[in-house]
Amino acid sequence: MALISAKTILTSLCLFHITLGFFFLTNPGTVADQPVVYLLGESMGLPHSRSFETQSPALALLAVVLGIFGISDLVTLSLPDEICLVHYWGMQAPLRLTLSFLFSLYSFLFSASSPLFYSDGPDNSSSSSRSFTSRPLVHHKRSGYVPSSWGGDALKNRVFFAFMFVETMSWFWVWVTLQEERREVLARKARRRSSSSAQGGAFAR
Repeated sequence: MALISAKTILTSLCLFHITLGFFFLTNPGTVADQPVVYLLGESMGLPHSRSFETQSPALALLAVVLGIFGISDLVTLSLPDEICLVHYWGMQAPLRLTLSFLFSLYSFLFSASSPLFYSDGPDNSSSSSRSFTSRPLVHHKRSGYVPSSWGGDALKNRVFFAFMFVETMSWFWVWVTLQEERREVLARKARRRSSSSAQGGAFAR
């Protein structure tokens, strides 16, 4: 059995989403100034977005969406374990893990400081001394980088990457824990079914 149950992790995630929504609505600068956001942003070379410093209609909408997701997910935890852990979260956890992982990859690999756009040409003197595996610099743009025309550049900042990174780690933890608890839930269901059938047979006799 896991040290921390899946329901405990899921409850913490729901409360995290609700809390994050509250701060996005009231004081979004608090989220942008968190040490983990700064650390991940500097290590990945992602820029700081000033749009998270003040309140805005977009952040208010994001806050409401996060709050709705957190509350609705919290309500599902009151369902029976077989429905909640096996069926609902057994499908939701790998889906959310995959999506958050893909968004994390996109936020970094297609950003202006991504090593994918490394070029060592003669017209790129600022990056000629840096290799493909060098640590990305926050204000250093690779020569081959082309901004997204569909608005995807709004996802290439340290707040979004930090959120998706935390989501990826959390949903991976949930998914691994659910795999362990799923066998226990199904085993308990089988024992209840066998005991009820035995009692039914005894009453029939």
